[in-house]
Amino acid sequence: MLVQMEKHFAHATASCTKIITGVACMQLVEQGKLSLDDPAQVEGLCPELKDVKVLQPDGSLVAKKRGISLRMLLTHTAGFGYTFFHDGLRDHSKPIGFDEFSGHPSDMVGIDWAGFCVERATSLSLNDYFQQHIFSPLGLKNISMFPPASMKANLAYMNGRGPEGGLFPRDHLLHRPLVVTNQADVERCCNSGGAGCFAKPQEYCQILAMLLNDGTSPTTGARILRKETVDMMFENQIPQFPEFGKQGIPPAKPDLTNAIPDLYPGQHQGWGLTFMLSDGPTGRSPTTGHWAGLPNLYWWCDRAQGVAGMICCQLLPFADGQVLNLWVTLESAAYKALA
Repeated sequence: MLVQMEKHFAHATASCTKIITGVACMQLVEQGKLSLDDPAQVEGLCPELKDVKVLQPDGSLVAKKRGISLRMLLTHTAGFGYTFFHDGLRDHSKPIGFDEFSGHPSDMVGIDWAGFCVERATSLSLNDYFQQHIFSPLGLKNISMFPPASMKANLAYMNGRGPEGGLFPRDHLLHRPLVVTNQADVERCCNSGGAGCFAKPQEYCQILAMLLNDGTSPTTGARILRKETVDMMFENQIPQFPEFGKQGIPPAKPDLTNAIPDLYPGQHQGWGLTFMLSDGPTGRSPTTGHWAGLPNLYWWCDRAQGVAGMICCQLLPFADGQVLNLWVTLESAAYKALA
């Protein structure tokens, strides 16, 4: 069962891109081209990671103590973070700052590097890999890191919510991929595995349907992943951090995010390979995968009960109260209908 609420517009999916990068990585793990637990392989493919430094509370930088593996990148345990979610990273980046949506190599973090591993292991751009090995087999024509004219003609507008609750138009968060005009410009723009895709939500939901169906598309019949691989993606990879989501996230850049006291109000928390795992008050199962995108996009995928859904907005700052209430209402209605 799939549930979606949206119009037929292309949306910047932002961090909803992460699960697609995870699917790509796990395809290559199945083929033996990537390993989850070989830091030497990752740092061989991405030598830029060999000498990254670790930011200390006093603002100093020290050498990292261990290599970075693919599993660490996919579980956010490598140490990378976003400046809009972390006061220390934001302040350390001054006076120039970071723009994680710029498409420039210096601004890429976390799962972006997992995407670079895919590119360098296959000699394909990440977008081309997605198109050939995920989107085309799923029959998806309106999802890309570089939207064609047909998608840009139906691009959802980006808006902000002011302190009084009203909406106002704002510039698009992911600007560069929308203004490249030739192949040379495309090649100079990083393919962000952490935040780079644009999609019509109903097509994105076909990726969730594939995961509900144990790695095989119920629409085209194409097998994208083995069942055991999908099972692994939905296993908790960080049992040593049982309440990681309750630490709270500050609004380091209030124009981009509100404060987040708890990532999701469930009794059980975990992290799979690129997404959070949690039960919750709506009726979802403890092994439900879910995640979000900064402009208030939210998806969930409950394989145990056979239901997935998505809400897509293009609204900042993140964690908008009205959209979160809509998400909870939608989920609750879906589970009530199942019952």
